[in-house]
Amino acid sequence: MLKLADVAKTFRRNGAEIPVLTGASLDLAAGEFAVIQGPSGCGKTTLLLIAGGLLAPDAGVVEIDGQDPYRLASDGRAAFRATALGFVFQQFHLVPYLSVLENVLSPQLARRTSDAETRAMELLARFGLSNRAAHLPAELSVGERQRTALARAMLNRPKLILADEPTGNLDEANARAVLAGLAEFAREGGAVLLVTHTDQAREFSHRILRLHNGTIRTD
Repeated sequence: MLKLADVAKTFRRNGAEIPVLTGASLDLAAGEFAVIQGPSGCGKTTLLLIAGGLLAPDAGVVEIDGQDPYRLASDGRAAFRATALGFVFQQFHLVPYLSVLENVLSPQLARRTSDAETRAMELLARFGLSNRAAHLPAELSVGERQRTALARAMLNRPKLILADEPTGNLDEANARAVLAGLAEFAREGGAVLLVTHTDQAREFSHRILRLHNGTIRTD
């Protein structure tokens, strides 16, 4: 479902080169939940952005379900992301003036499906948010916001979910709810790549990897 081969990325700041990824490789199969750990600043988010077609690598191969997103024009890449990928971030990125239901439905702006509202309500029920459907994000707890973001990521039935520190702002109970939701997505045949600096996801994942000195190692 996801292949990264010898991916490299260097940033340039104030005339200096800062190598972040120096040959990172990863194969992720359908139905697999993999976790990449590493300290803050080691390049986890950079890796996730590259894997999601949001940041072009300097070198290496990126394939999602056999497709290289960086060979597509920008419009085609955006459409591909809307079809194949779901994203979950630590800061939620909910639209503040939209209701919970409207936030969950927002991926329909890029890809419309006939059963979207039914699917959205099913996801709200799955994540205990049915009674919050008409509420704004500011009226939700932190855990409810993250569960809303997870429901949004699953709306269009993506093949791969990329999650960047999704439990970083959550208490233990809410973190477990989010991780359990990702694990269920994998059991249903999707693939999950989660980056984190904590050990909480170990119980739910199939594989733990470590990003170290720009490469990915088995923990």
